[in-house]
Amino acid sequence: MSHHLSGPNLRSPEGDARLDLTDLFAFAAPEPGRTVLIMNVNPVAPTGGQAFHPEAVYRINVDTDGDNRADLAFSFTFSEPVDGAQTMTVRRATGEGARGHEATGEPLVSGAPVSFTGTPAVVEAGPYRVSAGLRSDPFFADLDGIVHEFRWTGVDWGADKNVFGIVLEAPDAEFGAAPQIGVWARVSVRRDGRLVSVDRGAHPSLTAYFNEEDVKDAYNAGEPAEDWQTYREPWTARLQHFGGYTTDAAEAQLRIVLPDVLRYDRARPAGYPNGRTLSDDVTSARLSMLTDGTVPTDHIGPHTDLLPAFPYLGHPH
Repeated sequence: MSHHLSGPNLRSPEGDARLDLTDLFAFAAPEPGRTVLIMNVNPVAPTGGQAFHPEAVYRINVDTDGDNRADLAFSFTFSEPVDGAQTMTVRRATGEGARGHEATGEPLVSGAPVSFTGTPAVVEAGPYRVSAGLRSDPFFADLDGIVHEFRWTGVDWGADKNVFGIVLEAPDAEFGAAPQIGVWARVSVRRDGRLVSVDRGAHPSLTAYFNEEDVKDAYNAGEPAEDWQTYREPWTARLQHFGGYTTDAAEAQLRIVLPDVLRYDRARPAGYPNGRTLSDDVTSARLSMLTDGTVPTDHIGPHTDLLPAFPYLGHPH
């Protein structure tokens, strides 16, 4: 999977799909001078009877100076659902306010509608454009083929799946003068009065391949700035096992994904691992990395239901 089922034993964090980060995207909007950030959660989201977790903070963090710490953060919180309806509040924090996990900072949007139907709810707030709700999952992969030792089935697991999408579009100037940014997402939930980070990530298909089951919770609670020191050795061993890498070659590959921050140079076209578009073949990229090119692809292509304009994610199935 991409980042789906990122809790221990291929389950959602805390057994709650609403808290399960599935994918993160960063790419240029069709309108020049604007950047799109998308955070998807809730794998295999149902078409009715479920909403965003009202005690959770869904967060997109942005590093603007290359130190793997948030300088800008957008937090998305949701009301208690009433008769199937839910509203969203979006806050923008900078500096030290962006370093914690709480939904702090100035409110950009308050009480915005969330859509769980085929029609997206789009909110314009000054230079920002925001949408949240049920959408088609853009992730594509031959998961059965991967599980069964690369005996490909030609079946795209994600072809008929939905997710909850959170889409933000903003002017490039929002992210600083330099074109390089780093992005990662986090989901936290309040437990016994305390906010606990239960999922986080940026690069696709890392924790499923690299993390042992008993460290996944710790990984989801961690900070990217600590990733290299914490995970370099065990992940190097994984690459040596999967792909026969030397230590130096394995570490060179890991430099792309550790720290787990998606780097995006907006002066260049987006394409994973420089940001990530909705049609990037990240499954093939990860298979090639794991096997040192022995398994270059799973032969599955991107979805055809993507929208050419905001909110870009396809209509739900």
